[in-house]
Amino acid sequence: MGSLTVNKQKLKQFTIATKPLMQEYLLKVDADISDYTFAANFIWLANSSGFYAVINKCFCLFIMTGGELTMLLPPLGKKKNITEAIISCFKIMNANNSSPYYSRIDYVQASMIEDFVKEADSAGSMFEMLESYLVEKKLVDYVYEVNSLIELRGNSYHTKRTEINKFIKSYPNHTIEELDTHKHKSEILHLFNKWVSDRVKYMPKEEAEVFLEGIHQEGYAIKQMLKYYQELSLIGLVIYINGELKGFTVGERINKDTATVIIEKTDFEVLGCAQFIFREFSKMLKEHYNVAYINVGDDMGFENLKKVKMSYRPYKLIPKYTIYQK
Repeated sequence: MGSLTVNKQKLKQFTIATKPLMQEYLLKVDADISDYTFAANFIWLANSSGFYAVINKCFCLFIMTGGELTMLLPPLGKKKNITEAIISCFKIMNANNSSPYYSRIDYVQASMIEDFVKEADSAGSMFEMLESYLVEKKLVDYVYEVNSLIELRGNSYHTKRTEINKFIKSYPNHTIEELDTHKHKSEILHLFNKWVSDRVKYMPKEEAEVFLEGIHQEGYAIKQMLKYYQELSLIGLVIYINGELKGFTVGERINKDTATVIIEKTDFEVLGCAQFIFREFSKMLKEHYNVAYINVGDDMGFENLKKVKMSYRPYKLIPKYTIYQK
C-alpha cells in the first residue's frame, strides 16, 4: 500500500526511509519511554500498515488495522504544537474510521497529558476538552539503574546471583559474541521457533491459541530486526553453549541517559541463561552508550512477565496512557 489521503491530509507510508525525519522530531521530545524510538515502531510494524504526516509541525505516526486508523504515538514535536496536532489527528482518524470509538492515541507519556490539560485550561476550554476526550492509564515501563543490573548487590538480588553462578558452573564453555546478522540470522530464527514450541507445550490449549496469535507478530518483528539491523543502528549479543546458539538480545539508545532492551530470547531448557545474558547485555549497553538507566519496556499485561520484571527491583515505573475521543 502506498500513501493514503484522509480528510484532505496525505499520509505517507512509514518505511525505513522515514528514519531521519522521525528522529529529527524525537529530539524535540523529552521522553524515556521505550516506544519513543524509530526502531521500536518500525520493527513491530512489520506485519501492519504504518503511515505518517507532519501536522502542525509535529511528526504523527498512524497505523491502519482492519480499515481503522489509530496512532502508535502522540504527535512528536515542540510542546506548543502538540495539543493542536492531537485535535487535528483525531479529525483525521474520525474521517476514516467507521466509528469514533476506534480513534485513539496510544503510548502517551504523562507530561504530554499534563500539557494537554494545561493548554486547554489556559484557553478556557478545559471543560470542553474533558467532555470530548477520555484519558486512560495503561501499562508501565520498567526502568532500572544499570549499575544495579550489573552488580546485583544485596539480598534482593540473591536469587539472580545464584541463578547466574549455577549457569556459569553448569556451562563453563559458554561463549558470548556481539550479534552479527550475517552469521547468526538462521540460528536466531531457529531458537525463536524452539522458544515458541517450548512455551506452547506448557500452556492450556485455549491459552496457546491466544499466545500463537500474538507470537506471529513477534516473529515478523524479529525478521524485520534482522533484515534492517545495520540501518536501525541496533546492538546485540548472542550466547553459545557447546557450539549452539542458546540466547540473543537486542537493544538501542532512547536518550542520553537511557538505553532499552527491545527483544530477548533464551532457551528455556538452559537454566540461568536469561539472567546471565541480561547482566552481560547491561554491561554492553553501559559501555556502548554510557547510560545510567535501562528501560526493558512494559509487561504487555502478562502477570508472569510482571513478576519477572518486578523481581529486578525497578528504579522507577513510567506510566503510559491512551487518549480516546468520546
